[in-house]
Amino acid sequence: MDAAAATLPRTSGSVDRLVRLAETDMAGVNRLITERMQSDVPIIPALAEHLIAAGGKRLRPLLTVAAARLAGSDNDHCLKLAAAVEFIHTATLLHDDVVDGSALRRGKVAAHLIWGGAQSVLVGDFLFARAFELMVETNSMKALEILARASRVIAEGEVMQLMRSHDLNLSQALYLEIIQAKTAELFAAASEAGAVSAGVDAARTDALKAYGLNLGLAFQLVDDALDYGGATETLGKNAGDDFREGKATLPLLLAIARSGPREAEFWERAVGRREQTEADFRRARELIIGTGALDATLDLATEYADKAKAALAIFPANDWRESLESLADFAVSRTA
Repeated sequence: MDAAAATLPRTSGSVDRLVRLAETDMAGVNRLITERMQSDVPIIPALAEHLIAAGGKRLRPLLTVAAARLAGSDNDHCLKLAAAVEFIHTATLLHDDVVDGSALRRGKVAAHLIWGGAQSVLVGDFLFARAFELMVETNSMKALEILARASRVIAEGEVMQLMRSHDLNLSQALYLEIIQAKTAELFAAASEAGAVSAGVDAARTDALKAYGLNLGLAFQLVDDALDYGGATETLGKNAGDDFREGKATLPLLLAIARSGPREAEFWERAVGRREQTEADFRRARELIIGTGALDATLDLATEYADKAKAALAIFPANDWRESLESLADFAVSRTA
């Protein structure tokens, strides 16, 4: 079954408009990233650059810049915060790949397979430290509080996921709590920090935080759906990695709940005990699509994307707002 053809058409969006709008700001952010990932210890910039230069849309620092500009900022205070956000994100990716044993990241061999797990973890720690140095340089205790809290919540989310990652009885509510902590929290903090750098009132700061949180939930739900509905060539990682690692993501949990007794042993063997054959991923995909679990996951992602767009209503319509609204649609319509 063609997974892509099995899903319903959804409102398309684009990240390109926001990328063009923030081009000058992001050039400044990228200069800061390049400058601050340097070290006299050669392995640190080499390993960091392997991941940072591998591509990616820099969505989280983009959110920091866009939030600041939408909130009316006309200075560069947001750039250091945006670079700090990217370092936090990169550090978590380095740590996650070691914990998960991932083979690919952004289409390249995962850093821990080249330099080793210990080195990847320690370079991740270095990037966390760089992030906090950048935050301190902004002289904003509020921004420091926001991003420090996000770093703590992300770590809590990763531990929660590690403890329950193979739990076939995981509830949807707890699943959403985990992805809010490990993914959506940084989206929310990136947006909120941008608003704080612009000095806007609490209502507008809260609105941008809500936008980021809901956008992050939509992104993670779509990522989890793409593991079953996407292709390795476009994902930048191996399709089916979540299944092979036995991760209890929403498409899987919904499919298990909607499957009959005949499939129960399959799920317990392939996911619960991870006794998998080459044909198991194809069967899992067929069940996830056939039970409507994939579409249900994308429907929920669409709900969160709509909430993200609604949060921006407090701001006047302009290029920044429209670009952020388009980004929310892109979060759900993307294929990678």
